[in-house]
Amino acid sequence: MEVQSSKLESIVLQIGEAVLATTETVERLATQVDSLASQVQQQGYQIFALSDAVQTLAENHDSALEHLRQVSSSLQQLVEVMEQEPEIDN
Repeated sequence: MEVQSSKLESIVLQIGEAVLATTETVERLATQVDSLASQVQQQGYQIFALSDAVQTLAENHDSALEHLRQVSSSLQQLVEVMEQEPEIDN
């Protein structure tokens, strides 16, 4: 009976050590997952900010193109007016 008790005690001790090692591993894994989640969240914020900046840039680009069209149209009208005026010879 003493031998069985000793073997049982050894098995229980090994199970306890395995549970402790597993718990420590799970805790480390949980810490790493939390860190990764934080990094992913930060990258999400950065992507959102970048997306907002790209949208603003596109809007500014559209506005600049419209201004260029207006300038181009004005210049075209000026050229047409200048071409219609008779040349004055000295």
